[in-house]
Amino acid sequence: MPLLEIKNLTVSFDTAAGPFMAVQGIDLSIEPREVLAIVGESGSGKSVAMLAVMGLLPNTATVKADRMAFDGIDLLELSPSERRKIVGKDISMIFQEPIASLNPCFTAGFQIEEVLRFHMGMDRAQRRARAIELMKLVGIADPEERLSSFPHQMSGGQCQRVMIAIAIACNPKLLIADEPTTALDVTIQKQILDLLVGLQAKYGMGLIMITHNMGVVAETADRVIVQYKGRKMEEADVLSLFEQPKSNYTRALLSALPENAVGDRLPTISDMLFEPAPSAAGNGPAAATQPATGAAP
Repeated sequence: MPLLEIKNLTVSFDTAAGPFMAVQGIDLSIEPREVLAIVGESGSGKSVAMLAVMGLLPNTATVKADRMAFDGIDLLELSPSERRKIVGKDISMIFQEPIASLNPCFTAGFQIEEVLRFHMGMDRAQRRARAIELMKLVGIADPEERLSSFPHQMSGGQCQRVMIAIAIACNPKLLIADEPTTALDVTIQKQILDLLVGLQAKYGMGLIMITHNMGVVAETADRVIVQYKGRKMEEADVLSLFEQPKSNYTRALLSALPENAVGDRLPTISDMLFEPAPSAAGNGPAAATQPATGAAP
């Protein structure tokens, strides 16, 4: 049985101009101990789909699905209080911006211990001991001292590690990492990725990695889902995706990597609509890339 199974997920937002479709008919599943990468350019609905799973979208969002089950439990049938018992404990999420996600008014230790108090019912001594253990586990030096540090007193890499400590505090079955290396320098990025993969292997978690970085996908993922404008364009094991991509959009995405630059011109994907890949490769609108200044998607 899949750890997480989603069928025909649709997410829309109410706007002054009418409903905006952010996610359109996404199917997704992940097995225990599996690493699933979700890739695509900004605005493709990657984060929104996972926030829908977590139940963290605003009231303006409408979430519909034929099935959204975690460990055999239908998430859509749960009351908010029942869902809160699962989210943060059995399903955890590392958000994109640790500085924005951590509360600036509370210390790192308080924010780690809060999860342990709510989900595990630990007393103060137990929470402090577990918080120190978690800080050591994620590689934070002088954990006893850092417990009393506020987010603004810590570096971006340290804040990211605190976020990871919060996410794994209750030994979740599924960990969702949403752009976990955004705004970090290359050295720290490598450390964070190694940490996540090591924790996933150690605890046997399912890991969903949302990323723009195809290098991260190649190094860490078992399977890959490619999204574009809220739709799933392709799903494949990582080797097949790189060697024989079926979707025109996937081919365009791989062609737009910075290493394919010609001189000082970076390749980009032209502004055209791609349709989901048919069962046989080679049909549908042609992928198009063109050299242009600016960042690759």
